Amino acid sequence: MLFVLIALWIVGLILLLSDPRLATNRWLSGVAFTGGAGAFAAVIDGTLIPYVKLANPGTSETAEQLLYMIQAASSLTSYYGLPFTFLMFALSYRPIGKLSKLGIGLPLLLFLPIALCLIFTPGYNEVRPVSHNIIVWWTVPYMLFGTVNVLLKRNGFASQTRKHIIVCMAVLPTVLLSMTMSYVLPSFGLLRMWVYNTWFVGVGVTIFVIGMFTYGFLGVRILIERRRLDTTLRAVTSGTAILNHAIKNDVGKLRLFGEKMKAHAIATNQPELLADVETVLNTSRHIQEMIYRVHHRTEDLQLRTAAVDFGEFIASHLQSFTPMLGAVQLRVLLIEGWKVEIDRAQLAEALTNLINNALEAMGGEGELTVEMKEAKREILVRIADTGPGMTRGQAIKALEPFYTTKRGDGANFGLGLPYAYNVMRKHGGNLQLTSKRGEGTAIQLVFRKKAVRAALADAKGSLGSSRSQGQAIEGDRANG
Repeated sequence: MLFVLIALWIVGLILLLSDPRLATNRWLSGVAFTGGAGAFAAVIDGTLIPYVKLANPGTSETAEQLLYMIQAASSLTSYYGLPFTFLMFALSYRPIGKLSKLGIGLPLLLFLPIALCLIFTPGYNEVRPVSHNIIVWWTVPYMLFGTVNVLLKRNGFASQTRKHIIVCMAVLPTVLLSMTMSYVLPSFGLLRMWVYNTWFVGVGVTIFVIGMFTYGFLGVRILIERRRLDTTLRAVTSGTAILNHAIKNDVGKLRLFGEKMKAHAIATNQPELLADVETVLNTSRHIQEMIYRVHHRTEDLQLRTAAVDFGEFIASHLQSFTPMLGAVQLRVLLIEGWKVEIDRAQLAEALTNLINNALEAMGGEGELTVEMKEAKREILVRIADTGPGMTRGQAIKALEPFYTTKRGDGANFGLGLPYAYNVMRKHGGNLQLTSKRGEGTAIQLVFRKKAVRAALADAKGSLGSSRSQGQAIEGDRANG
């Protein structure tokens, strides 16, 4: 049971620290903590109390009673808290409209059976910690309903579906088997079946760890990458700011004296000197431009948001790429009617970087897909190409500043993706990259509806002919 205790509480802590603002993370960490509380009670009963008695034969009854009270509290927390926190997790993972409107009233309503059991059923004892034949009538429906609700969640793109599958595999079998061992079988008189939960928890934690580092688990992998990238971006921002200030002053002097030398060369009719001075001045301008471009891409962004029709914004921005398509087929699938508050200039620049990357990767032929989808709490924009794709190692490094797989004139700084990532972070969203060698690359922009104040307005047919609210608009474009 010590393994279960450590594993579940570590998982709960990881989930809670990854993003405490997300209700799904808070409630699932509650599932882990309440499950671990049962293991803690078992450790106290089977290890701590016997050890204290053996090591200190003269231990006072007060100390032993204190351990017993902690054991009882932990056991009750596990029995009553596990189904409650799991159902709350399920309802936050896939909100149900009418129930969501209850607000704080929902957890209070669901807590009512717990309060009634604590008041009217016999108190805790070591043989029967709870009245299994009574609590089974509400704990099992809680856990079954929560399981079905999680399974019914609809997802957007394939990457979201993969993460949903990981969540289902890591959480649902563990919860259902724990329900059987801790509630169903004890109600038929088969007590202490909870000792077998160790195996189920072990499998669930293993899936959690694998999923966390492979596809992500409720944003945990994103958190690890995000903090590493944020640290890198802050270092780059500070470094380029210092570098820009130092070089700007010296380049300014260089250009000032260069202009004087140029005037002297013209006045004295020295064409060879004039040519040399022009080379120096061009070099100084190039240095200044390079520093500006690097600093512009890494500086701390200040957003100036305004409400826009999101689908219309993306569609109008795509029109500027028509002359650049060549033989590339552009497939567009957008949704009408969503009003969001974004920084048009910053997001347009981010989209430009991503689309340019895709077009350059395909080398003038292939298919570029720009797709917009709606999830329960997010709006997703996916930009996918059929280029050569990247290896796993390249994909991991792709968001790091100054890393680039491009070869050319040296104008590629490897700042396009980090800049787009920074823009998304400032909008309270995320940028997710998936790529496979030989199959292309897909960038998914995740906008949290709450962060961009998304609202579905009446569609006016601004992206095409008049259509119903929220209807998708699809088309293929090519420039032959």
